[in-house]
Amino acid sequence: MILRRRSLLATPALLPALSLGSRARAQGAAWPTRPVRMIVPFAAGGSTDVSARMITPKMSEILGQSVVIENRAGAGGTVGSDAVAKSAPDGSTFLMGTISTHVLAVGLYGARLPYDPERDFVAVAPTVLVPICITVHPSLGVTTLAEFIALLKANPGKYSYGTGGAGGSAHIAAVSFLNAIGAQAEHIPYRGSAPMLSDLLAGQVAVGFDTPALIAPYHKTGALRCLAIATDEHSTLMPEVPTAAQAGLPNYRAYSWFGVFAPAGTPAPIVQKMNAAVRAAVEEPETARKLRELELPPIEKGSPADFATFLKAELALWVPLVKASGATAD
Repeated sequence: MILRRRSLLATPALLPALSLGSRARAQGAAWPTRPVRMIVPFAAGGSTDVSARMITPKMSEILGQSVVIENRAGAGGTVGSDAVAKSAPDGSTFLMGTISTHVLAVGLYGARLPYDPERDFVAVAPTVLVPICITVHPSLGVTTLAEFIALLKANPGKYSYGTGGAGGSAHIAAVSFLNAIGAQAEHIPYRGSAPMLSDLLAGQVAVGFDTPALIAPYHKTGALRCLAIATDEHSTLMPEVPTAAQAGLPNYRAYSWFGVFAPAGTPAPIVQKMNAAVRAAVEEPETARKLRELELPPIEKGSPADFATFLKAELALWVPLVKASGATAD
């Protein structure tokens, strides 16, 4: 007994470490003791917001506390993301981040980005992966992607395109598209997908880049015309719409993904518990069915470590492409 006490006293640095480890485990076991905030860094009504509102009820049930969504839009999602990065790492605040906030923003903002996606956050769990689609107002008079490309190339700078925000996945999708076809058009950024859709329906902008979930109802009525899906698979909501490759643009792909992040320093037991709640919510059969019906297919696997590895790979893939495109946050 004496030797044991002496050995502990001889290594006092172990005491804080043991204390911190015990405290973290205790926090994880008790958490959450009050409602949890989920910051959605985009306006209400967009795909990020919709997907978050579909999974948080089940998460609340699993955690035994309400998961309350707070929309904090601005600057391509970086305003809300920065707020979470600077929040206390106590499990009270999480972020529904996206490819825009955690990958594309690095290339678009450079040194002006107020947070580091890897250093300032803990990757908790991915939620959904969705394609981007190219949509036009019927007044343009085009019915195929080839006709639309010909129209743009014949009228450089004449037409405008709308996206849910400068620096978002739709913005980079549009820039990549224009670069691929060698055409020009004016970018009109909005504070979210919903206001962009409103102006697209009114013909205030000629073209919109967003997700099938947002566009499909209006494509079906003829109010808008979706020309292509920018992934290798057809849309389940608009199966008649060709993929970009089928429409004549074989190397063009654009998508977004969403996932939950916590402020750096959030105790691992809390991260693991939140990961389990997210996984259970997106994999719950009824929730998963509803997500797929809205073209928001769930990513059904992903530990915190897996998500962190995925994020690193996405940064390596997309940031060079964003920089090469010449796109900046405007």
